[in-house]
Amino acid sequence: MRYRDDANLDTSDVEDRRGIGGGAIALGGGGLGVVGVIVLLLVQLLGGGGGDGSSGQGQQAGVLEGLGSGQTATAGDLRQSCRTGADANAKRECAVVADIESIQDYWAGVLGSRYTRSDTVFFSGSTSTGCGAADSGMGPFYCPADAKVYIDLSFYDELRTRFGAEGGTFPDAYVLAHEYGHHVQDLLGTSAKVPAGATGAKGGSVRLELQADCYAGVWAEHAETVPDASGAPLIQDITQQDIARALDTAARIGDDYIERNLGGGAVDPNSFTHGTSAQRQQWFLTGYRSGDPRRCDTFAVADLG
Repeated sequence: MRYRDDANLDTSDVEDRRGIGGGAIALGGGGLGVVGVIVLLLVQLLGGGGGDGSSGQGQQAGVLEGLGSGQTATAGDLRQSCRTGADANAKRECAVVADIESIQDYWAGVLGSRYTRSDTVFFSGSTSTGCGAADSGMGPFYCPADAKVYIDLSFYDELRTRFGAEGGTFPDAYVLAHEYGHHVQDLLGTSAKVPAGATGAKGGSVRLELQADCYAGVWAEHAETVPDASGAPLIQDITQQDIARALDTAARIGDDYIERNLGGGAVDPNSFTHGTSAQRQQWFLTGYRSGDPRRCDTFAVADLG
């Protein structure tokens, strides 16, 4: 996947807090889930820091990704760093900016006046949210209390180095598209119908997560045709290898994979919050192959795959 070199990037949907400390782990939803939080915290405590600093598929870490403790970023810094599609092709942080723009432009086109744009917050280590204090160990997540997506960009390194995912530009976008799927659910009232703590292989939490995967697939199907402010598509050249890498990522963040390979080894379907690897792949493909959000009603089927 590539971005149109001469595209003008819009950074207005990103709030950059990197270098600003926060607190403990939030209790918000949409991230890796309780199992993922525990596993990542154990990895961090027992194995030390995260990632090798590389961004994958030829991208370099942006200058803002090297912020140290006590250093902060500003909206102006991000605008300066991420001006064009060429910047997105060169730097991960700018690719994420472009992904956010495309994903939100797609849903705004589909939902019209029902869609309200949601900021993504870049943070490093920890930050405060409407759902409480958040830690990078919980992975990217959507907080319905303030309607924002939160991500520590080092998570993309964790996917490769800890979870064993192939990674890459398009899988990075899939992760964000999934979180914005939760925003769509929030706007449509779907999330409100699922009680907190609804775990289990057929529970409401799993159905929400699989629907968000499906919504990510729907966006992926349309990504090469979603116009930016100029009227031309921002994203180009999504290949079958890109899709395969996204499916590989989906497999690495299934409940069964995490419990078997990064947890204690025993798989307990009663604890599932996000669905199995196979289910996450299946529902992403359902969205991608159909390109139709109406095909993503995971609440209307008895068999989730």
